[in-house]
Amino acid sequence: MSVWLPSAPCTPRTCLERTGPVTALPRAVGRLLAVTALLLAGIALLPVGRLIPVGAVRWWSRAVVRASGVRVRVSGAAVPTGGVLLVANHISWLDIPLLAAVRPARMLAKSEIRRWPVAGWLTARSGALFIERDRLRALPDTVARIADALRGGAAVAVFPEGSTWCGRAQGHFRRAVFQAALDAGAPVQPVRLRYRVSGGEASTAPAFIGDDSLLASVWRVVSARGLVAEVGVPEPLAPGCRTDRKTLAATAQAQVWEEHTAERHPVEPYGESAPFPAQAARDVVRPRRPRRRPPLLAPQPPGVSARVR
Repeated sequence: MSVWLPSAPCTPRTCLERTGPVTALPRAVGRLLAVTALLLAGIALLPVGRLIPVGAVRWWSRAVVRASGVRVRVSGAAVPTGGVLLVANHISWLDIPLLAAVRPARMLAKSEIRRWPVAGWLTARSGALFIERDRLRALPDTVARIADALRGGAAVAVFPEGSTWCGRAQGHFRRAVFQAALDAGAPVQPVRLRYRVSGGEASTAPAFIGDDSLLASVWRVVSARGLVAEVGVPEPLAPGCRTDRKTLAATAQAQVWEEHTAERHPVEPYGESAPFPAQAARDVVRPRRPRRRPPLLAPQPPGVSARVR
């Protein structure tokens, strides 16, 4: 495994809530059956997916989230038409239908999914683009394919953190995919995802992290009570507003995490996420050495002057 492969320290044992409001067992089972039925219907329509109206895809995506017992609140700006790069923080399997509810898009998925039985074929049939996360040299080709899709007028959805987080902690945005938006001259649309209980407190119940199984995560969602998914859509970043992928990634992350400045954007170590090794050394920000200050003079008794040598 490559040393730069994105990962998160979040694990089910340390991050997921142990207690919380739960719904009755019959209702949870009913939600699980409803989600399964909607997913099977979506799978059946995959062969003709490109012929389905965008409005129907958005309705289906919201229906999947609502069937799981999660209310959806969408606020913010309208997503641009044409080619656009959607970038969002990554917490749960629910993130995918939530992004599709904002605007249906081609997902960027890890290449391991392609080898999964059934799911790999379905993901490929959906028009997803695949990224080999453990091969640094394959990144330029992936960036080029994303740029081609954007030039063709497609929306491409990406989770630049590269891994799921619990929702209370977060990772920094890898900058590689932002090069595709620069190359294609396409806008970048940040999307902010939050999961809360009805009282407003942040919830980690929907998180799909670490060695957590998908079935366990789905059951945790359908058995929870009062979950709300908040989808914030800030103003899009227009083409040309940033001239390099590092600044573009930092600006998008600042909007996703509601920061007013990108100064707290963590510095990425060399080789961790820069797709082009020849440029990586120029992207590294080296910490400044602290200035040495002269020692303060000790206080002297009244009438005695201090001598400075």
